[in-house]
Formats: sequence, structure tokens, C-alpha cells
Amino acid sequence: METVENKYITVAYKLYTMEDGEKELFEEAAAENPFQFISGLGTTLDDFEKQIVALAKGDKFDFTIQAENAYGEYDEAHVIELPKQVFEIDGSFDNERVKEGSVVPLMTSDGQRVNASVVEIKPEVVVVDLNHPLAGAALSFEGQVIESRPATNEEIQELVKMMSGEGGCGCGGDCGDSCGGGCGDDGCSDEGCGCGGSCH
Repeated sequence: METVENKYITVAYKLYTMEDGEKELFEEAAAENPFQFISGLGTTLDDFEKQIVALAKGDKFDFTIQAENAYGEYDEAHVIELPKQVFEIDGSFDNERVKEGSVVPLMTSDGQRVNASVVEIKPEVVVVDLNHPLAGAALSFEGQVIESRPATNEEIQELVKMMSGEGGCGCGGDCGDSCGGGCGDDGCSDEGCGCGGSCH
């Protein structure tokens, strides 16, 4: 059986969303603060990783991932109403953090942490959108590979720790609410957590 080499890869890129023929800059990972990941660990979008792993240090790239292979199609059923009590702290509604346009962490019935965008606040309920901010959009990546080399065991272990929630928020799996649905306007962007990642 063939073993997959885990590569430590950093890339600088601009991410554009493509919706209805419109191209819009969504996020940028500059060369001074590149997006970093280790291949073969499932921490990035599969199609993103396939494109990047084949490249060498210094190579430029320009490719598009269709919505169904990125964050899926937008699903109206994922826009739901939740009772205001869900957002209460010590018996009063959390006006500070829960407002239209904000991203709030929620817990599903099976204990999974998800992020939701607040769409509207009504007298009795809060309307939230559980769709990923990039659901329904084709993602166009343009950039350059800054580094691509075999990952060290220490780097792999560090990433596994991050994914299990021990090492803070990096480019690992689900970083919970600190690496939220905003994908670039969250507290994690300076750690290199970007939209190539699946920390959302």
C-alpha cells in the first residue's frame, strides 16, 4: 500500500467568489502571512489540496472550485428561527454579541459546534443562517506556493493537537467559535486559518 507523503505547504493567495458571473474578492492571504497546511490530513478542501500538492515552491496557480466541491449549494432549510432564550446570559438577551450580521457559535443536538450568521432579530425569535458563508459560490484561487516540503513529525503532531482543541486556533479542523464562519474576519486569520481550510 502506498503511503501518502505529508507535505508542509504555505501559499499566498487571493480568493474570489464567483456568483451569477460576478467575481468578488473575498479573502487574501498575503506572502508575509501565508495560509499554511499539511497535506494528507484532511484539513483543507479536497480539490484545493489536489491542485496545490502537485505544485512546487515558487509555482503560481489560478484555479476554480465549483460550489458542489467546495462548501455545497445554499440551502434555504438551513435558515432557522431559534427562541431568544437560547441567546440569554444570566437571564437577559445578549445584545452585545447577537445582532444582525454577527456570527454566533451554536451547539447541535449531537454536540457538534457550528457557527451561524444572525439574519434578523424578531420579538420572540432570532433568525439564523447555518449555511457556510461561501455556500453556493464557486471559489477562484489565484496565488503562489511559498513553501512546499516534507512535513516534520513535530509539525504533524502540532497540527493534530490543534485539531483536537489542545493547541489554540490554527489551520486545523473545527476550531470552534474562534475560527468562525466569517472566514477572514474572525480571530483566526492572523494564524493562517483561511478558506482553503475546513475550520468552519
